[in-house]
Amino acid sequence: MSILVLGAIHHDVIVEAPRLPMLDETLPGQSVRYAFGGKGGNQALAAARYGTPLGVSVSFAGCVGADQAGKSARRTLIDGDVDAANLQQAEGSPTGMSVAISLPEGGYGAVIVSGANKAFDPEALYMPPGTRWLVIQNELLEPFNIAAATMARQVGAKVVLNAAPARPMSPDLSGLVDYLVVNRVEAAGLLGQEAEALVPTQAVKALAEQAQLGAVITLGGEGVCLADASEEATLHAHTVPVISTHGAGDAFIGALTVQLDGGKSLHEAARFANAAAALHVSTPPEERAAIELNDVDALLA
Repeated sequence: MSILVLGAIHHDVIVEAPRLPMLDETLPGQSVRYAFGGKGGNQALAAARYGTPLGVSVSFAGCVGADQAGKSARRTLIDGDVDAANLQQAEGSPTGMSVAISLPEGGYGAVIVSGANKAFDPEALYMPPGTRWLVIQNELLEPFNIAAATMARQVGAKVVLNAAPARPMSPDLSGLVDYLVVNRVEAAGLLGQEAEALVPTQAVKALAEQAQLGAVITLGGEGVCLADASEEATLHAHTVPVISTHGAGDAFIGALTVQLDGGKSLHEAARFANAAAALHVSTPPEERAAIELNDVDALLA
């Protein structure tokens, strides 16, 4: 059993601040930390965290620069039990970067610079033996995703698309996606609606029609909505103290894919992933790497 995650790598700079600054304002912050970032990279680490104990191998495909941030990212993947043989290196581009502002209540805003992520060469991509799942997001260019999803189809692997950040999805890609996972803003963008007016239980059914097997909308503190051919359901969020929501969606995607790979239904997989995300937001960032499969099972119990 094998999961391949294709996506972006970013060197994250995370600033703690009382609020987002206004235009032209210089706002004093409380602290700064540096972290391994990129939706794809973090989804791969999450998948390995929950998949390795179950015998699931996880690999990552992407591109970093020939700089210290790129070397550090490769080491982080390897140390997290992720096969980095598919990680390319671009000589003329810096490793991608993200600057995030983290707020006291746990919310955040971020700006990303793609850098070497745009230099990814899809022709150099290969599917590791036994690949059963491909996970993709919107931080890479859509032609990269289409090329990878086409390869996945050729080897009989299923495709999970985390359509984040929000952008239009072409029929060429939607026809290759088995499961579509988005948050409220991304769901509204795909459906041409305003996020404030979105009715998740209706939206998830419409999104399920844009994928082959089903769709999920993550709603933060409001839980999760899902729909597939067999059911439509809403899962309530776990009541936990929120330290930071940064990366919660990536924890959800990694955990969800591992459970789907294990033969769980979309409902069962989303239930597990919902708990994994709750543990993520309620654990200090520096301790999240220590979260284990048993911790999620304990929360569910």
